[in-house]
Amino acid sequence: MSLDNAHTARLDRFTLPDAGGHFGGYGGVYVPETLMTALQDLGAAYDLARKDPVFLTELRHHLKEFAGRPTELCFAARLTEHCGGAKIYLKREDLLHTGAHKINNALAQALLARRMGKKRIIAETGAGQHGVATAAACAKFGLDCVVYMGAHDMERQSLNVFRMRLMGAEVRGVTAGQQTLKEAINEAMRDWVTNVRSTHYILGTAYGSHPYPMMVRDFHRVIGQEAKEQILAREGRLPDELIACVGGGSNAIGLFFEFLEDTNVRMIGVEAGGHGIKRGEHAARFAGGRLGVLQGCKTFLLQDAEGQIESTHSVSAGLDYAAVGPEHAFYRDRGRIEFAYATDDEVMAAFQLCSRLEGIIPALESTHAIVEGMKRAKALAKDKVIIINLSGRGDKDVQQVAKILNVKL
Repeated sequence: MSLDNAHTARLDRFTLPDAGGHFGGYGGVYVPETLMTALQDLGAAYDLARKDPVFLTELRHHLKEFAGRPTELCFAARLTEHCGGAKIYLKREDLLHTGAHKINNALAQALLARRMGKKRIIAETGAGQHGVATAAACAKFGLDCVVYMGAHDMERQSLNVFRMRLMGAEVRGVTAGQQTLKEAINEAMRDWVTNVRSTHYILGTAYGSHPYPMMVRDFHRVIGQEAKEQILAREGRLPDELIACVGGGSNAIGLFFEFLEDTNVRMIGVEAGGHGIKRGEHAARFAGGRLGVLQGCKTFLLQDAEGQIESTHSVSAGLDYAAVGPEHAFYRDRGRIEFAYATDDEVMAAFQLCSRLEGIIPALESTHAIVEGMKRAKALAKDKVIIINLSGRGDKDVQQVAKILNVKL
């Protein structure tokens, strides 16, 4: 699919969101009055920082020295051979320090918080990777750190909980509701309202009230910038398709954004299909959701006819969320980004296959993209090229997978 014309795509890429944080009919600012000043101050601080060569130079330095950028674009030879079709490349965000793309945003926002004079950081986390990245950034820059995490997620991601605590973060379990990511965000926002003068909230995905969707997207653009340069060097041309998993959507928009004007490049986001598209059994917002407002943002979300947020499920804690980033909803409406979903059973099979064939244990979140990437590779000719964003590594998931497979460690 393509946009109406390349000119419109170019304008959208560099002018959205608008001053009110809207991507078409999505996005915006839906928060208590007590947070309006904090969001406005954050927007103003980011607008200055993004144009400041000193800030940008320091961020690039830390991304290289501390996080480990650039990450490699790896040809998955055996996975390609197994599928028998298009060439599969993996963008290796899993090689970053702390194990996922999340460190890009955590480092940048920690620097921004320090620039604003905020010495206390709060964050939410689902799979734990954003919490670990935030804890690492706070340890590096000497900032106090509190991470909110659903009690259910703490149980299935206990290794990441310990990693956060090792780096000095206080991890606060949330026992309300489903005890997952949505509830963790609720508690983080309550904390922020109470401590807004001293505290910066490092939101972990391209979601929430303006300026977060724009800001997080910008901090992850490095993924797509590197991928474009690398695939041109390897193949002498752009890829035919880009594929990434989508929870809130930060790793996906980070990869996709640099290719929005390249309308011959197909882009597919992969949501969590869970046990199938039945109420309460999945987190595929575009397959079973509708327009609504949740946690500061208007977007597609899973809710019933009365507007009550539905329960969600995914084998991956990082995709188990009822809403999706507003920029993804906008480009889906325009036909520029397509969306699919992968079920838990498909993910478990691909997790083991990638591990055996490539010697790479992918995060369960990233494995959703691998599922769709394998389907697309099988459907395409051998002269086609696919890039899958391997957004994180699966060390954190090994204990959970072993439990599911009834393997005693």
